[in-house]
Amino acid sequence: GLRSGKLGEQCEAVVRFPRLFQKYPFPILINSAFLKLADVFRVGNNFLRLCVLKVTQQSEKHLEKILNVDEFVKRVFSVIHSNDPVARAITLRMLGSMASIIPERKNAHHSIRQSLDSHDNVEVEAAIFAAANFSAQSKDFAAGICNKISEMIQGLATPVDLKLKLIPILQHMHHDASLASSSRQLLQQLVTSYPSTKMVIVTLHTFTLLAASSLVDIPKQIQLLLQYLKNDPRKAVKRLAIQDLKLLANKTPHTWSRENIQALCESALHTPYDSLKLGMLSVLSTLSGTIAIKQYFSSAPGTAAATARSFDLVKLAQECCYHNNRGIAAHGVRILTNISASCQEKDLLPLEQDAVFGLESLLVLCSQDDSPGAQATLKITLTCMVKLVKCRPHLSQSVVESLLTQLHSAQDAARILMCHCLAAIAMQLPVLADGMLGDLMDLYKLIGRSTTDKKQELLVSLATVIFVSSQKALSSEIKTVIKQQLENASNGWTAYKTFLSLQGNHDMARELYQSLLTQVASEHFYFWLNSLKEFSHAEQCLTGLQEDNYSSALSCIAEALKSYHKGIASLTAASTPLNPLSFQCGFVKLRIDLLQAFSLLICTCNSLKTSPPPAIATTIAMTSGNDLQRCGRISNQACMKHSMEEFRSLATRYGDLYQSSFDADSATLRNVELQQQSCLLISHAIEALILDPESASFQEYSSNGTAHVESEYERRMMSVFNHVLEEVESLNRKYAPVSYLASNTCLCNAVIALLKVPLSFQRYFFQKLQSTSIKLALSPSPRNPAEPIAVQNNQQLALKVEGVVQHGSKPGLFRKIQSVCLNVSSVLQSKSGQDYKIPIDNMTNEMEQRVEPHNDYFSTQFLLNFVILGTHNITVESSVIDSNGIVWKTGPKTTIFVKSLEDPYSQQVRLQQQQGQPPSQQQQQRTAYSRF
Repeated sequence: GLRSGKLGEQCEAVVRFPRLFQKYPFPILINSAFLKLADVFRVGNNFLRLCVLKVTQQSEKHLEKILNVDEFVKRVFSVIHSNDPVARAITLRMLGSMASIIPERKNAHHSIRQSLDSHDNVEVEAAIFAAANFSAQSKDFAAGICNKISEMIQGLATPVDLKLKLIPILQHMHHDASLASSSRQLLQQLVTSYPSTKMVIVTLHTFTLLAASSLVDIPKQIQLLLQYLKNDPRKAVKRLAIQDLKLLANKTPHTWSRENIQALCESALHTPYDSLKLGMLSVLSTLSGTIAIKQYFSSAPGTAAATARSFDLVKLAQECCYHNNRGIAAHGVRILTNISASCQEKDLLPLEQDAVFGLESLLVLCSQDDSPGAQATLKITLTCMVKLVKCRPHLSQSVVESLLTQLHSAQDAARILMCHCLAAIAMQLPVLADGMLGDLMDLYKLIGRSTTDKKQELLVSLATVIFVSSQKALSSEIKTVIKQQLENASNGWTAYKTFLSLQGNHDMARELYQSLLTQVASEHFYFWLNSLKEFSHAEQCLTGLQEDNYSSALSCIAEALKSYHKGIASLTAASTPLNPLSFQCGFVKLRIDLLQAFSLLICTCNSLKTSPPPAIATTIAMTSGNDLQRCGRISNQACMKHSMEEFRSLATRYGDLYQSSFDADSATLRNVELQQQSCLLISHAIEALILDPESASFQEYSSNGTAHVESEYERRMMSVFNHVLEEVESLNRKYAPVSYLASNTCLCNAVIALLKVPLSFQRYFFQKLQSTSIKLALSPSPRNPAEPIAVQNNQQLALKVEGVVQHGSKPGLFRKIQSVCLNVSSVLQSKSGQDYKIPIDNMTNEMEQRVEPHNDYFSTQFLLNFVILGTHNITVESSVIDSNGIVWKTGPKTTIFVKSLEDPYSQQVRLQQQQGQPPSQQQQQRTAYSRF
């Protein structure tokens, strides 16, 4: 390792440090590791120093965990006094890489200023790198170095290539308005004084970055860039202007005025170069998806007289829709789509047809070509189609027909993308008619007989479209065709992916899972497939439910519960320490408990038929003032009340599952929410019909019809919710007080209606696209987890909690962590010493702190009191708060034990009191001092 005498082994040890930091990213290791690296940097040769520099730059987010910053900097900084300019240059780059933790070190500032005057080019370039990094971090350094940089840039002795490297430092001069203003004036002078292409490009780009950071001069910068785009004849400068305009369009679209967009449209209309037109259209297509497009149309002069087609932006988009360059055509179509989707004015409605025709022509053009460029353009086209259909449902029929027509003649790669588009449209709107479904089935058979490379993926994509489009039920003919193709032409993985899209078709899914059981390579996969088979069988049992046939409903639920219990046993066996399947197990357990609660409710309602309330029940209820007496035995046994509480408890547990699923996609979370709403609906129905009809409110349960429904499952569930609410409300209005028979029938029919909607297992059940976990480290911590930490009862324990946020391959895909909430609580487990009355405040500690992770690391401290002698159990639980302020109970939960011991002096006083000896004067003084 580092102690080896061989240079190669030392270098190998150094370059392995970043992997070590990833494995254990806590300060105790990182601090000692960086101190070791600083030693190597101090005494090693330049190659070793270069390796240490690379490790430091790769591990930049771990730098703030260095505890002994002074010692680390001291060891590194000692090399700055070397006679070797390369060693000094590496040291300067090292200091620049550490600027985030030493932004105000004056000795580092001084060394950088000194090195800028060096005669060695390598050292000067390193000083420029360090100056840029320190300027970004330190306001004082930026203010101090600004004049020095401007002198060097304007100085005649400075070479041009060095000036080109110095100018980008000015982008960091945004710490206050005066500094930004002086930097902007200097850049303005440079643009006019040095008109060479390279100088203008570097200066303009620095200008843009400075404006984007300072947020003050963005409108001026947009005008300047548009001016260069229009007037400068050099293509390189025009390309740079377009690139910077795109950056500002992405970052601050609200600062674009109508005049800015109009000027860009005019430039695009008049330019003869396709490459420049493509760049300008990409800026306009970015702006068309933001608030800027509404400003463009709303602030137009004489809007009442002008029609949509008279706007330059619309003219440009229509002209480009049929351009021979695919990229230009794609941007033209995207602009028309965004205008149609975001602007609802009547005079813009004719643009819808223009957008549809443009999309169809691009679809025909790109679907015949399997080159990467054509595929990228096709993706843009299909995305626009989905967006247009979502905002304008009346256009869906023509869009779907053109997709299906083109599907037969398209290339295989294009077919897959088109199938994804069809599935996305069919999820939103039931647009595929029976005749279209027949075309899809013919194509499915045709692909099954083909021998193309994309055959397996095509089979999955087409099957998904077929399943999504025939959402209510699959015909037996379709099932037979799909089964034959899966058996003959596909491998096991293709079949499995096909099953995942079988939402709601549990009878077919069960058979297909059964066929895959013997084709897997591990017992965990076998148990996983077996559990899916049992869940599908359980849901299939519930499809035969019929209204008003309650005895068969009970037997169906019992059969489903039997399969669910088998399935949960298999699912538990499929879990591993690395993949515990916690969400899946929690979701299925809740489903089992929900079915049991439904069964209990139907049994309770049935019991009324065997022992109905007496004829005088209504009179007794009116006399006693207790409306529950109308139900006879049921109110006495409180079965209905117990049932209502059970459903409310299930709703709370569904809420807890929702809160613990931070990484779940929105469709999965909506599914959990629907299950929770079904529990609340039944509990509300019981309360409104039987327990407390007068106080039950319908307002909080009324469904929001304006909300956009994402899937067929949600659509059917919302329909059942609305129907049940209407039934309950009408019964209460028409027949108050409601008879026990009517209320029982309504409750049982509500249960059956909910169970008849086939349960949908969403994506998070099968696949985790986002992975986020928190790793906690507590100090002090015992060597043995079962061993308690000793603390004297007259002292406080300073508990330090450190944590690291660990991400998967796609961090922040659905939601990001804004802050971490740490909750520390302590409970007295066993008490030692005298058994006297203890105030409750002294027995427990309850504290909460919120910390914001920086570079995925956070730390905080708690002061805990343990006045009562004995063993205390400390629990530290973490939860995360996302960027919307929603709290997610992600865990983890860590526990340590603390043993509170009596301090020696108190122990001595107590022993003396027990022996009858008064404490000495010296000891009394000590008591006073110790109290002080």
